[in-house]
Amino acid sequence: MTEKQFTLKEEFTIEGVGLHTGQSVRMTIKPAPENSGFSFKRIDTPQQTIIDANVDFVVDTERGTKLGKDGVTVSTIEHVLAGLVGCGVDNALIEVNGPEVPILDGSSGPIVKAIQTAGKTEQKEEKLYFVLDQNITFEDTVRKTEMLAVPSEDFRLTVMVDYNSPTIGTQHAAMYHLGEFVSEIAPCRTFVFLHELEALLQHNLIKGGDLNNAIVIVDREVSQEKLDELARIFKKESMKVKEKGVLNNVSLHFQNEPARHKLLDMVGDLALVGMPVKAHILAARPGHSANVAFARKIKDLIKSKKLKPEPYNLNAEPVLNILDIAKLLPHRYPFLLIDKIMELSSNHVVGVKNVTMNEQFFQGHFPGSPVMPGVLLIEAMAQTGGVLVLKTVPDPENYLTYFMKIDNVRFKQRVMPGDTVVFKLELLSPIRRGLCHMKGVAYVRDKAVMEAEMLAQIVKEK
Repeated sequence: MTEKQFTLKEEFTIEGVGLHTGQSVRMTIKPAPENSGFSFKRIDTPQQTIIDANVDFVVDTERGTKLGKDGVTVSTIEHVLAGLVGCGVDNALIEVNGPEVPILDGSSGPIVKAIQTAGKTEQKEEKLYFVLDQNITFEDTVRKTEMLAVPSEDFRLTVMVDYNSPTIGTQHAAMYHLGEFVSEIAPCRTFVFLHELEALLQHNLIKGGDLNNAIVIVDREVSQEKLDELARIFKKESMKVKEKGVLNNVSLHFQNEPARHKLLDMVGDLALVGMPVKAHILAARPGHSANVAFARKIKDLIKSKKLKPEPYNLNAEPVLNILDIAKLLPHRYPFLLIDKIMELSSNHVVGVKNVTMNEQFFQGHFPGSPVMPGVLLIEAMAQTGGVLVLKTVPDPENYLTYFMKIDNVRFKQRVMPGDTVVFKLELLSPIRRGLCHMKGVAYVRDKAVMEAEMLAQIVKEK
C-alpha cells in the first residue's frame, strides 16, 4: 500500500517571542503543494525571502539551528520542524515576520496542538523516503558526540545524554516509531544549566527567555543573593531550587525530559535532510552541530548513491514515444536527443537515445573515429530529466527548462554509432517550485558511460 504526502487542511498563526532576540514574532504556517517540503518565508524583508528547510542553508548551530540565504536568516527552527514531522505533515510554508521563530514553551507541544486543530489533508503524490541500506557513523571528539545510523523499517531514534552532572546523571530516551512523537516527545521542553544561563545573560542572549519556556537545572549550590538577582531578571517574586535541582519548582513532564528534548531536537534537525528517512539513529550526547553534520552525511549519501543498471526491454512499448516527447520538450531536430521514455514516476525517469552514424555531430567530431560529444550526453540526460519535471505541471507546453547547476560529471566510456544509451535519473530531493535536483547515470549495454548531478528549473513563458 502506497503512502501519500500530507499538508495542512488550513493555515494557523501563533505569536510569541524569539528566545535569543526577545522580539515579538508572528508565525503563520500554511499548506503547501506536493513535493515542496518545508520552507521559511521572511515576510518582513523587502524580497520576501524564502529559505528551504534544508541542510544546505544552515549557517549556524550555536544554541539552536539557523538557516540563511542572501543575507537573510531565520533561527531556532528545530522545534517547529519537529512538530510538523511528528504530526506527519510533509509540506508546509512557515511565514515569520522576524529573524527568529517564537520559542513558545520551549517544546513542540503548542505546534502539535495547533496542527491537530488545523487538521491535515492527503495529497496526490506518494511520500518519497530514503531507505538506508548501510551503516553511517559520525564522531565529534571535542563534544564527545557519537552517532550511528543503521537500516530500519521505520524512523527510529535512541538518545543518551551525559553532562557529568549529579542532577541529571546519565539519561536515555527512545522513539520506536514516529507515532510516539505527539504524546511522548512533543511536550518536552528545552533545558539549560544555571551556569550556562548566567553566561548567556552576560552575552546579552536569551532576551526572550523566561521560566515558562525552559527548564533551568541547578547543579551546584546557589546563594540567596543570586536567586534574588535571577528573580529580578525574570520578573518573579522569588526563586527557589527544587530538591532535584530544578529552578523555581518547575515540574518535569517526564523524569528523563532533558533526554527526550534532545531527541525532539534531532527530529527537527534531521528534517533538514530534505526527505524522510527510514533508519534507526543512535546518538550519544547529541547537539545541533552534530545533528546537522549527521544530516549532511545522510544527504551526501543520497547524492552519491549509485543508480544500479537494470535490464530494460527496449522493445517494450514506451511510456512516451518521440511524438509525445516533442509535445513536452521545445527541442527539435537536430537537438531533440531523446527517442523514447521507458519509465516515468514521481521521482524517476528512464529515457533512451539511439545513436546512429547519421547524427550531424559525427560530421565534425572525430569523423575518422566518431565519438558522441560529452556535452551532448549531458544535454540528452538533461532532456530526460526535463520530461520528469515538466510532467508535474498541467500545461508543460508553456514552460521552458533551464540548467542551473551541473556537478560531479564523469565520463567513463566512449559512446559510438550503433550504441543505445539508457539514461536513468532519480530525484535527490522533492521537486520544489519548479526546481528539480537529480542524479543521473547513462548506460550502454549495462555499463555506466557517464554520470552527473544536475539542478534544473522550469520557467513559464510570458
